[in-house]
Amino acid sequence: MKNTYTIDPAHSSAHFSVRHMMVTNVRGAFSKINGTVTFDPENPAATVIEATIDVATINTNEPQRDAHLKSADFFDVEKFPAITFKGKKAEKVADDEWKITGDLTIHGVTRQEVLTVEGPTEESKDPYGNVRIGASARTKIKRSDFGLTWNAVLETGGIAVSDDVKLEIEVSLIKGAAVAA
Repeated sequence: MKNTYTIDPAHSSAHFSVRHMMVTNVRGAFSKINGTVTFDPENPAATVIEATIDVATINTNEPQRDAHLKSADFFDVEKFPAITFKGKKAEKVADDEWKITGDLTIHGVTRQEVLTVEGPTEESKDPYGNVRIGASARTKIKRSDFGLTWNAVLETGGIAVSDDVKLEIEVSLIKGAAVAA
């Protein structure tokens, strides 16, 4: 039987990391993620995911960097306020691991990407009577594939921002109920 779950934005998160100045990884997060997952335990391959991340909620713990990331040099949040993922195909690769293939849209560019997903967890009831499941997803993308090409050459000949970006998403999903955004 198909079940639809709504992403609980208060208990879900989207994080990224990217190498900065060829030295360290800078980490950041988007604090607002919402969407739905339709999951049939008897036919998990038919899983459908629709998730939206509010790009304006980016936070790297450095206000000037966050402002730069929101600008036209990077995400251009005025033109492209959301990152979306529409999962279309689920393939089981281990007991608790899936490959979810879908369309990832960033900065107005849509590309097919594959998320490695751990979960879903078993259903459980929270203290408020909601039935929940959870899952973790990760992938690595090239930001230039999505038109995010700003960079600066360093004195040493390297670059300021790596093209490779690691994405990690944690979701808590509530069965059959709409969640206020």
